[in-house]
Amino acid sequence: MLVTDKMHIGIIGILLGMYMKVQADCEPYIILIREEERCLHELRLHNVSKTPQPDCKGMWDHLNCWSPAFVGETASHNCPDFFKSEGKVDRNCTDTGWTDPFPPYEHACFNETFHLLGESHDSHMYFSYVKTMYTAGYALSLLSLTIAITILCLFRKLHCTRNYIHIQLFVSFILRATFIFIKDSVLFTDEDFYHCDDYPMVCKLVVMFSNYCIMANYSWLLVEGHYLHTLVSISFFSKKKHIWWYIILGWGLPMIVIVSWGLAKYFYEDEGCWETRVHDWVWWILRLPVLLFIIINLVFFLSILRILVGKLQMPDMHGNEFSQYKRLTKSTFLLVTLFGVYYILFAFLPIKVSGLTYKIWTFVELALASTQGFGVAVLYCFLNGEVQYEVQRRWRRWRLKQHLHEEPRQHGSMSQSVSPLTQVSLLPCSGPASLA
Repeated sequence: MLVTDKMHIGIIGILLGMYMKVQADCEPYIILIREEERCLHELRLHNVSKTPQPDCKGMWDHLNCWSPAFVGETASHNCPDFFKSEGKVDRNCTDTGWTDPFPPYEHACFNETFHLLGESHDSHMYFSYVKTMYTAGYALSLLSLTIAITILCLFRKLHCTRNYIHIQLFVSFILRATFIFIKDSVLFTDEDFYHCDDYPMVCKLVVMFSNYCIMANYSWLLVEGHYLHTLVSISFFSKKKHIWWYIILGWGLPMIVIVSWGLAKYFYEDEGCWETRVHDWVWWILRLPVLLFIIINLVFFLSILRILVGKLQMPDMHGNEFSQYKRLTKSTFLLVTLFGVYYILFAFLPIKVSGLTYKIWTFVELALASTQGFGVAVLYCFLNGEVQYEVQRRWRRWRLKQHLHEEPRQHGSMSQSVSPLTQVSLLPCSGPASLA
């Protein structure tokens, strides 16, 4: 093959890759794979036949199949149908082999799609920026959630059912961020290659577990709402017994849903990396449970507000206790409202949108999704008054030890001066959180 012909193949590969990235489906890639297989099969049959050997051997140039020819013959092919071009490309058979295609493919077939290719470069840059943005957001969430779990596990006085539920919610967001990073590493190992249907099973499994983690986020928010409702409505209940039911609800129910969705995708929509949306009913397997979680949580909070208003009118209701319930309710209700509005808005994004609307919608969606874990860590840990007190107490104790180590002679007087501080009583962790 001529050196110039190799250069043309390189140009074809670049333009074809850019063109298919602009397209919304896998049709060009699939067609070319089938055409290449058919071409190579026909050429093998011709080689084993007893017909006179031609001067120019048949070949596949990544777009068309050129049959064997003799010197002086001219072969002509139309541009592939998916380019939607009526152009033709010719090659002459000479003593040195096939000539370069004339007119070149980029002139004969791509003229009508060059405006799309120009937009493709801008789109590629846009998605690179978006990917960098949500990667930073998930990294921030991952770091803040890890710190929050460490704090809740490190301080013994923070060990209680309420914080155990918080930890499970944090873990679900950590898993979500982790699988997003894994999915990106699987999908974007080679950004210049359009994978189309050539995805390995591991890619589909990663997408499946990513959706599982998203469902776990909402199921554990439902657990948060139910636990808070139980606190304000029932005076005495077994927290140890409830935590096991919460674990089954928080992790088990999403597993049942995601397995059902995976089976539906495998049997009815096994395309790409399971991110396509051909049959709406398949995606409703995921949407419906999340919407139910959101609606049930809203029902819980309406009931909680009714109970708190009733307790406020009771003469034996302590103001401090009511304030604690109100703060915990406010934080959880804020999360459920934000997550619910977010999901309802973005879960029903039309599949086929284009232009500036799509770019703005995608940017806002991924910005909010990637920082949700950070918001959860802030509301349930960093702004928690009980957590802040424990951290400050440990910090003062460490500073005191450092000071005593530097001035051992003042050990007695310093110990006496700090004893009132160390005996400040905390609210029991089994009660509601003291959130800032």
